[in-house]
Amino acid sequence: MPNYRIIVDLTQRMLYLLDNDSVVRGFPVGIGTMLTTTPEGDYTIINKQPNPGGPFGVFWMGLSKPHYGIHGTNDPSSIGHQVSHGCIRMFNQDVLTLAALVPIGTRVTIRR
Repeated sequence: MPNYRIIVDLTQRMLYLLDNDSVVRGFPVGIGTMLTTTPEGDYTIINKQPNPGGPFGVFWMGLSKPHYGIHGTNDPSSIGHQVSHGCIRMFNQDVLTLAALVPIGTRVTIRR
């Protein structure tokens, strides 16, 4: 059974899926603006919701920090940029791939 965890590198604007300490996948992400920065720290995925609607694309994974999550987007051109209100945006296909792999309780580290 895999031992997955997620690292979001804000400088690289990349989300990495690790199994133990080995990178399994890397995904480009959109992050918070300078005024609404993505919060650094250690969190866990506490819920998962398909088709949340609006700007959240096809999937939402809520973090243990209230109001923050990893989600898809209805604006794929925003990936790779500082555009969100602090959430981590992914291409819809990428968030579906990630959501299928990681269970609720997966550790998420957000760092520079």
